[in-house]
Amino acid sequence: MATIDLIVLGILKKESLSAYDIQKIVEYRNISKWVKISTPSIYKKVIQLEEKGFIKGNIVKEGKMAEKAVYSLTDDGEIEFEKLMIGISAQSISIFLDFNAVIVNLTSLTPENQKLCLTNIENNVKTLKTYLEDNISIKENIPEIPEIGLAVLQQQLILAQAIETWITSLKDKHDKQNVPQLLPS
Repeated sequence: MATIDLIVLGILKKESLSAYDIQKIVEYRNISKWVKISTPSIYKKVIQLEEKGFIKGNIVKEGKMAEKAVYSLTDDGEIEFEKLMIGISAQSISIFLDFNAVIVNLTSLTPENQKLCLTNIENNVKTLKTYLEDNISIKENIPEIPEIGLAVLQQQLILAQAIETWITSLKDKHDKQNVPQLLPS
């Protein structure tokens, strides 16, 4: 996947690191919240990128620590990084929201289970929004946090807010359509 390639190459463009250190940066920056990337995929990707000649591993030993491979970008890796940056930025933008698979199938459920699914999605969006707000609040005053990192967090918050507004309106429509009809007295 080109996105994972770009993440790994971009991290290594800044400094030489072990796969473990790359994984820790991905964790610390919460990259997996906005790009589908997992710990095993990072380790696999490092191996693949080395096999393709985009990165080179050097075995190092620090003090009493076990030996580890530290990776750095090769000249071909620099070229691939730029190619991916330009190529991915030129692609049409797709926003994949897994919960849309639930939305398109809602009418196959009872009204009660439809409401449960909508409430579950709404709660998850609120949790995400709170997480993003807290994360921004913590990181916005730390000088070491790059502006670009904060910009991505703010982008994600704006999307979460928009989805929250959308799911609330969808739930309201659902509730109005499923109000029990009162019998005339």
